[in-house]
Amino acid sequence: MKTSITPHAARHGRSALRLTLRATRFIAAAAALAVAMILSACGGNSDPLASKGDCGGDGLIVGSANFPESETVAEVYAEVLRVNGFKVDTKLNIGSREAYVPAVRQCAISVIPDYNGNLLQYLDKTATATSAAEVNTALTKALGSDLAIGTPAPGEDSDAVVVTKATAERWNLHSIADLAAHAAEVKFGAPAEFQERAGGLPGLKKNYNLDIAANNFVPIADGGGPATVRALVEGQVTAADIFTTSPAITQNNLVVLEDPKHNFPAQNVVPLFNTAKKTDKALAALNAASAKLTTAELIKLNEAVSGASKTEPKAAAAAWVTAQGLNTPTG
Repeated sequence: MKTSITPHAARHGRSALRLTLRATRFIAAAAALAVAMILSACGGNSDPLASKGDCGGDGLIVGSANFPESETVAEVYAEVLRVNGFKVDTKLNIGSREAYVPAVRQCAISVIPDYNGNLLQYLDKTATATSAAEVNTALTKALGSDLAIGTPAPGEDSDAVVVTKATAERWNLHSIADLAAHAAEVKFGAPAEFQERAGGLPGLKKNYNLDIAANNFVPIADGGGPATVRALVEGQVTAADIFTTSPAITQNNLVVLEDPKHNFPAQNVVPLFNTAKKTDKALAALNAASAKLTTAELIKLNEAVSGASKTEPKAAAAAWVTAQGLNTPTG
């Protein structure tokens, strides 16, 4: 799911023949030019921590983490900001929060899409909030003076307990609580760490009395990806931990069980700004985009990028912005 860009390295071999001083200087200059061209070509994905950005300039740099959904939402942000008159550059496929949050703090990135629950956990390791309202309140306090957020989107990319439509109909399942009565029959597929983490099996037992026996847990190491989906669809597992914006949910007519007790922390998409770059105009533009980013729309964007059409994130974002009526200035 995640990709990374590795910068090219330039090599320059020496000829065994004796060169004149002029030829040597020419080759050195050519090599320097080649290196400069390579670095320029890779500039969109170069290390965002390499230098401090301009916190006072008018231009904006939109960043993304190194997985397709983040890149696509970043392209949505960039497109909407351009529509609203901003000069925008992008730095995509950066990596994890350990890389991009410091980059936002020092204005090497102006704004980046993030997820409110995971961002809160990064900023405050002791945070226990799980509902969207609690998470947003705690996150606002945890941001400090150099970070700011826009309005979180209704769409979220969170863990979910997912079953097939046939299972949901057979047992009349609507929420995770409904699954508890059938716990002895449930084989549950998820990453191995799901057995131990608070929002995994311990949380499901605590919040919903869904008690999965150790021999009914099936560890699958692809983070809710194709192997997990295949195991669910083919009946190797009865329920699985799959992220809510996975196109596989609609493609396979799967059912996401409701989580009314917020066992899984809210993970709404939210623009993370450097405070100096959070102008009223930029905020209004991105809030307008966020309002349209429902979970269903995130699934559509992911399907466009990762599905059969394999649309480039930038093209998928531009088409989505137009379809949502965001291709004219806000207000």
